[in-house]
Amino acid sequence: MDERVREHAAVLVDWSARVEAGDDVVVSVAEDAHELGVAVAEALGERGANVTTLYGSDELSRAYLKGVEAGTDGDVEAGDFDSDPAVDRAIFEAADAYLRIGGGRNTTASADVARLTRQAYATARKGVREARMDTDWVSTVHPTRSLAQQAGMAYEEYQDFVYDAVLRDWESLAEEMAQMKDVLDAGDEVRIVTERDGAPDTDVRMSIAGRTAVNSAASVAYDSHNLPSGEVFTAPYDTEGEVFFDVPMTIDATRVRNVHLAFEGGEVVDFSAEAGEDALADILDTDPGARRLGELGIGMNRGIDRFTDSILFDEKMGDTVHLAVGRAYDACLPEDESGNDSAVHVDMITDVSADSRMEVDGEVVQRNGTFRWEGGFEE
Repeated sequence: MDERVREHAAVLVDWSARVEAGDDVVVSVAEDAHELGVAVAEALGERGANVTTLYGSDELSRAYLKGVEAGTDGDVEAGDFDSDPAVDRAIFEAADAYLRIGGGRNTTASADVARLTRQAYATARKGVREARMDTDWVSTVHPTRSLAQQAGMAYEEYQDFVYDAVLRDWESLAEEMAQMKDVLDAGDEVRIVTERDGAPDTDVRMSIAGRTAVNSAASVAYDSHNLPSGEVFTAPYDTEGEVFFDVPMTIDATRVRNVHLAFEGGEVVDFSAEAGEDALADILDTDPGARRLGELGIGMNRGIDRFTDSILFDEKMGDTVHLAVGRAYDACLPEDESGNDSAVHVDMITDVSADSRMEVDGEVVQRNGTFRWEGGFEE
């Protein structure tokens, strides 16, 4: 076993999930992530945790959903699925932590399942999802050949890329990102502007008053649930303006490129995409909350140096900003306030490395990807 696999497992168990002796931990292992699953199980055993393992197979999920389609002649609705099956809820309600290890054989395994079927399934399992998110959950990936292929990289090259992003000095990065968190926590309004030749402009404003930013340093101790991480995010509202997302991505097993969203009164009132517009439309039609923002995220992990068509990595990359339609995270909200509610949370990314600025309460805090506390910042 590559020693980096064991190092990855140690970061996941110790820094990210903060597992302690006696904790009940559910571990979901994807088809080709067996090696990391073995290393994580070993690390959990050494720490005296109790382990329940699940097989997180996209191919099995596809088979089930295709079976449902066959049984309903393809006319699938949320009522065709049991709402929040008790056995699934019980697993997560009893768990202290949930570790999801991604890394399947096919990154588009469910591409031939109708979007309405996937949408109905997600809606029916909303309670299960909430129970899972009430645990100390962390999501990561094992570098696999299918992910390397999706990223357009040789397998060994992709392994180096993943471990450069995962095996970091997270404590030092957390201290750096705390500066952005302080700016957002003290702010009332964020404005993002891009003015590029040959691309639609972005000029969007959103309120963040009363919200708490999360210093997402790859640990539940920071209300952060992804490994790798390296972003600061909050839950905006009252969004106005237009935004152009120029980073291609795969949404709901569909390639989506050059997305344009227009907001009025906090809602998406117009949208377009150069590719994948139907998939985007289905996401926005999931429920009323799917047309409102649930997240503003600012990428700050400069160890991630290229786009790989994986949101786990791409949204954390330095010189990027992402907005997510759908569900807001409770960590960003006051205790007496509920944020945007939806069965979906879909991130879209814009490159801010050039011809761009981000303002908080009228003051520029990032210009062309450089923060005001970094060398080279232009006033």
